[in-house]
Amino acid sequence: MKKNALLIVMLMLSVTMQAEVFPFGKGKLTVTTVARNAVRVQYAEGEVKNDLPDWLYVKHGAVKSNDVKVDVDSRRQVLTVKNRQGRVVFTATHHQLAGGEATLTFASPKDEYLCGLGQFQDGYANVRGLSRRLTQVNTQISLPMLLSSKGYGVLWNNYGLVDFNPSDRSVKLTRREGEGASEVVNVTTTEGGRQEVRRRNIYEATIDVAAAGDYALLLDVGQKMARRHNLVIDGQKVIDMQNTWLPPTTSAIVRLTAGRHTVTAELSRGDNPVLYYGQVKDETTFRSPVAPQLDYTVFVGSADEIIASYRDLTGPAPLMPSWALGYIHCRERFHSSKEILETANRFKQEKLPISVIVQDWQYWGKYGWNSMQFDEEHYPDPKALTDSLHKMDIRLMVSVWSKIDKNSVVGREMVAANRYIPGTDWIDFFNPEAAADYWKNFAQRLVPLGIDAWWQDATEPENDDLAGRRVNNGKWAGEQVRNVYPLLVNKTVYEGLLSEGVERPMILTRCGFPGIQRYGSALWSGDVGNDWETLRRQIVAGLGVQAAGVPWWTYDAGGFFRPGDQYTNKDYIERMLRWIEVSVYLPLMRVHGYMSNTEPWNYGPEAQQVIAECLQERYKLKPYIEECAERIAKEGYTLMRPLLFDFADDPVALQQPYEYMFGPKLLISPVTEPGVTEWKTYLPKNKNGWDDYRTGKHYAGGQTVTTAVDKGHIPVFVRK
Repeated sequence: MKKNALLIVMLMLSVTMQAEVFPFGKGKLTVTTVARNAVRVQYAEGEVKNDLPDWLYVKHGAVKSNDVKVDVDSRRQVLTVKNRQGRVVFTATHHQLAGGEATLTFASPKDEYLCGLGQFQDGYANVRGLSRRLTQVNTQISLPMLLSSKGYGVLWNNYGLVDFNPSDRSVKLTRREGEGASEVVNVTTTEGGRQEVRRRNIYEATIDVAAAGDYALLLDVGQKMARRHNLVIDGQKVIDMQNTWLPPTTSAIVRLTAGRHTVTAELSRGDNPVLYYGQVKDETTFRSPVAPQLDYTVFVGSADEIIASYRDLTGPAPLMPSWALGYIHCRERFHSSKEILETANRFKQEKLPISVIVQDWQYWGKYGWNSMQFDEEHYPDPKALTDSLHKMDIRLMVSVWSKIDKNSVVGREMVAANRYIPGTDWIDFFNPEAAADYWKNFAQRLVPLGIDAWWQDATEPENDDLAGRRVNNGKWAGEQVRNVYPLLVNKTVYEGLLSEGVERPMILTRCGFPGIQRYGSALWSGDVGNDWETLRRQIVAGLGVQAAGVPWWTYDAGGFFRPGDQYTNKDYIERMLRWIEVSVYLPLMRVHGYMSNTEPWNYGPEAQQVIAECLQERYKLKPYIEECAERIAKEGYTLMRPLLFDFADDPVALQQPYEYMFGPKLLISPVTEPGVTEWKTYLPKNKNGWDDYRTGKHYAGGQTVTTAVDKGHIPVFVRK
């Protein structure tokens, strides 16, 4: 009896400081206290052969701390994490390595709220029980970091594809005979804009479920990018989303009865859809199919404490330039220096505040894609252009890609030196010599022009082009590193700019990875549509980025893809104004649009007046935003704040997917429906209540209020 008791005591080992190694299953578990409130857990069977650099962390090594404690039960193979009060906040029940696949499962009770994972287009703010496939594509940014309402966060340390709550059951949907509807759409491609004919088909299948309950669904259309997400079960619409570009997978949670269910989906021609499904359990799982070991970090504390520690380990966000916090004006696209200067002057004449104007793609003209050279036929003197803008107190941002035309001067040099990812036009930033050659050309050809900010477009890289390829002269499989490419692109440019004496580099990039905040990078949500549902989903997507620790984010206000009659379409203009009104209260405020002249005066006097008021409001708030930016740089603060950050103990607040705090004082309640004259807002519990930002009327917290709205404003409340 005493012997068994002693054995149990020996197996129930604890770690409170530095690194400890425990026997665990078929291998060993290493637990390292890496921050005051964080531990890194690594599980391996045998000797780990991992030749990948540690791109994720900037701080390494063990520290002493009494604020986090880990108990390891080697016999039951369970790991628990306790906070400084000694309360268990995290319980990992399953660590497995099999055939290069790493799986972590931890407890997730029914009342838990989980947010994060980055930017997704499925519309879910609470991802508990949801299935997601974490890959990098246009409009989707995978950041494998979670925050829990239970007082912990988890960072999954893996560079490859990640399956979140994967379902082991699946069914392939088969196409019905006959063609579906067809349409002609304008699309952007890595070769420029073009028209494309798209045909739809109906796909169908049946699924059998043994028990009634909530089921997580993941629909994979079977192509690198989707055109439509659609799923109907037993005649009830579950998913319906359409855009020129959509991620290849989408997710939902539905309630199903026991028995057989009919599944149909109207999707694009050429899709090969598979539906994955499984019952939601009281647990959460991360799985990576290419992983030499299991590796994750657990943080404890409030959301702000977790994110601050996360940024301390993966790199603090440098101070954003003050001018970047004003209005950033963009369109697809300016065709000449003359157009840019005429537009800048018109902003001044109309007394519309502006801080940055953006030159989108194809300024390179005859020199080839991203040749890092302006076509002098339309841009005779780029340095004179930037100088002229600077005299108007306007900065210039220019689009630069990670792909280069192989027939351009730079491209031929890159081909000769073997600097491309094989079979693609993307530079192999995993190869330090390729990254250095990219920067050498960037520094020689672009930096001397006085350009202020850099738009690193399509840094996924586009179309998931790492899948099935090898990088760094064949050293690594693309699957091993397919999610980390945007981090290395931004690293190259940021560190290069610092070496050229740029004090505060500012980069806008379409994709990211944990740690990208240390490179002065802001993310945006890619080539999205403009409808109400898309607006709603962008708000949720942005909050997912914030909860995953990246502080600077925005969207294309008005939507990237716009209707052909956008300047006179009253319904569209109403939507566009709501997009812009919300953007006043985003970390960065930016308008953009494909095949669009997005200037306010093109939409009529009434719309221009509303936009003018929005711009004036942004600049009125600029000192407040700058204070928050200082806190981001110094404290690891978050400006666009999911309500979990401030009201984790208010379950009703956590059920509001579109409301959020903008800094410590302002509650933002976006209007996301057409034709409304009043709007309901839940005011979270707050002992001193809330004031209406516009009227000053006071309200108690912990209630839903209805307030009047007009075309020019959304409800905003001040926390007392």
